[in-house]
Amino acid sequence: MAVNITATLVNELRTKSGAGMMDCKKALVEAEGDMDKAMDILRKKGASIAAKRADRAAHEGVILTKVSDNRLEGAIVEVNCETDFVAKSEDFMAFVKTVLEKTFATKSADKAAFDANNSDIANLINDIVAKVGEKVEVSRVCYDVLDNGYVGEYVHPGNKVGVTVKFANVAADKHEVFAPLARNIAVQIAAMKPLSVSRDGLDKASLEKEAEIYRDMARNEGKPENVIERIATGKLEKYYKEVCLLEQDYFRDQSNARTISQLVAEFNKENGTQVSVQSFDLYQLGTSK
Repeated sequence: MAVNITATLVNELRTKSGAGMMDCKKALVEAEGDMDKAMDILRKKGASIAAKRADRAAHEGVILTKVSDNRLEGAIVEVNCETDFVAKSEDFMAFVKTVLEKTFATKSADKAAFDANNSDIANLINDIVAKVGEKVEVSRVCYDVLDNGYVGEYVHPGNKVGVTVKFANVAADKHEVFAPLARNIAVQIAAMKPLSVSRDGLDKASLEKEAEIYRDMARNEGKPENVIERIATGKLEKYYKEVCLLEQDYFRDQSNARTISQLVAEFNKENGTQVSVQSFDLYQLGTSK
């Protein structure tokens, strides 16, 4: 005997699953009114969509950050989908927030740790895929914890660029006064996109390649061999100012030509501290997997 699939039953499944009304009705009909079986059917549908779209490009998405109240823990995640329309949807944003909370709760330092710590993530992805009908993937996550410091954060409007930045030697009683500078440095990273905190963090092979490009440029311009190395060194110095955070001019105050290093030094002098920039994570949508 056919089961009567009422509008109330369909709406209940829709509330639980987030799937469309017609998909919920079809699942309930197939499940003969069994709510749990209908949920499984919808989840399998999501897995089927995910499999079909596995080769599709997922260049849109959202970047979110979270920092603990004591400013000693921070997390940043990037979750991708296929279109900006889905990226802005409530269902997708709710899923990204779930990924962020799971990253934070499980203290997952990277994507591998996140996958290992969250065995239910595949099912959750199938659920969201069933709702939005697009490929969805958790691309990057990072979690950090400090003993004695401060985690700053910034997400640019639109959620396409996000930053967490770790500072060392920031005592708890200095957090309030340090907060504005921490945010401004996070904004600096988002705007100016440095590659590392200092020269020590740059890849040596890449630097040598950069120097060789400058040497070749000088040779092509007919410069004598005895000055080519000096020219390359000078251009590298300019390169350092572009890609090393501490050597960049502060973007809000370029008229005074203060570097980020000088900005931190001024704060330390004024507050009797020894704050330093330890590291940062800069996520720009779709730039890395």
